[in-house]
Amino acid sequence: MKKILAALILLAGFTGFPASASESAVRLDHAPIDGRDKASLQAGARTFVNYCLNCHSASMMRYNRLHDIGLTDEQIKDNLLFTGDKVGELMSAGMGRKDAKEWFGAAPPDLSVVARSRGADWLYTYLRGFYRDPATATGWNNTVFDRVAMPHALWQLQGERVRRAEVVKDGNGKEVLDGHGGVRKVVKMETVTAGMISPAEYDVVVRDLVNFMSWMGEPNQVLRKQIGFWVLIVLGILIGLTWLLKSAYWKDVH
Repeated sequence: MKKILAALILLAGFTGFPASASESAVRLDHAPIDGRDKASLQAGARTFVNYCLNCHSASMMRYNRLHDIGLTDEQIKDNLLFTGDKVGELMSAGMGRKDAKEWFGAAPPDLSVVARSRGADWLYTYLRGFYRDPATATGWNNTVFDRVAMPHALWQLQGERVRRAEVVKDGNGKEVLDGHGGVRKVVKMETVTAGMISPAEYDVVVRDLVNFMSWMGEPNQVLRKQIGFWVLIVLGILIGLTWLLKSAYWKDVH
C-alpha cells in the first residue's frame, strides 16, 4: 500500500509540473478591479457588449441582472441592446455557433465564468498583451497566450504594437553576455500605429472590462464577502460563549 501511495504522489507531481512551469513563465500584472465600483462595472458592461458579445456569448447572464450594477431597463435597452433581444433574455452572441465554427474552425468560448477559470490578473494581462505577428493566421499574437487564435478585438482603441528584442548594454556601451555564449536581450513593445485613446486610457478600459467579467462570473461576490465577514464575527462570539460555558460547567471538577 505504501508503494502504491508513493507512486501516486510521484505521478501527481510529474503531472502537475509542466502546468506550474508554464504558468510561472509569464508574469501577470495585477488587475486593479473593485466589484463595488458601479461606474466601472457599467463601463465594462458597455465595452463587453460592444466588443466581446459579437462573437462570444455570456449564456449564464441575463440583461436584467445588470440591475445589480445600477442600470435600469431603459438604460439597458438604450445602451446595451442593439438587436431584438429583450431585457429578460440571456446575453447571446451576435454570431451563430455554426457560422463561427465554419469561419474560425471552432466556436468562440462562452465568457460567463472565464474570469473565475482564468483569473482577473490573467485577463487583465491578456487584453493588454496583443501585438502584431505576421507568422500567425490572424496576424496577431499575445504575450500570455502564444499563437492565440483570437484577433485583437480592441486594437482600434489600443493601436498596433510589435515586439522588438533589444541588446542589453552596460554603462560603457558594451554588450552584456547572458552566460550561455550569447548576448542578453530584452523584449519590448513598440507602438507602430497609435490607438484612438492613450495607453493610460486603454488600461482603464481593460480594467473596467475585467471588472465586469469578474462580477459576471459571480454577481453575488460582494454580498458573499459581506455576509462572510459577519458570519466570522458571530462565530467568534459563539466560540467565546462556548468557552465561558465550558469553564463554568467544569469549574468544580478542575
